[in-house]
Amino acid sequence: WPTITYGLEYSGKPVGAGLTAKEGMEQPVYYWDPVIAPAGMAFYEADLFPAWKGSILIGGLGSKALVRLVMQDGKVVGEERLLTDLNERIRDVVVGPDGALYLATDSKNGRVLKVTPKG
Repeated sequence: WPTITYGLEYSGKPVGAGLTAKEGMEQPVYYWDPVIAPAGMAFYEADLFPAWKGSILIGGLGSKALVRLVMQDGKVVGEERLLTDLNERIRDVVVGPDGALYLATDSKNGRVLKVTPKG
């Protein structure tokens, strides 16, 4: 990256040379079109959210969501967009020692949020 990419700049122009393939380079395992403007990423291996174990959690700046990718045998088999009701750009995602997620939002009055299961 960005030798080959499916990404777009905020202006709408392609990132880099705009190539989506090049000899000797592999295609991405997964990509978004339109892009989510991915930011921080964490692999979830904790026990607090058992259904999320093995998932990849990604902050979305453009999507204003926490994006969860469901993985199986090294492939993405599902995608879930979470916390869209916050309407905030998520800059970073960290899994704490307690298994909770800690998210940093990207705004003038940015926040650090702790995410735990309901109840």
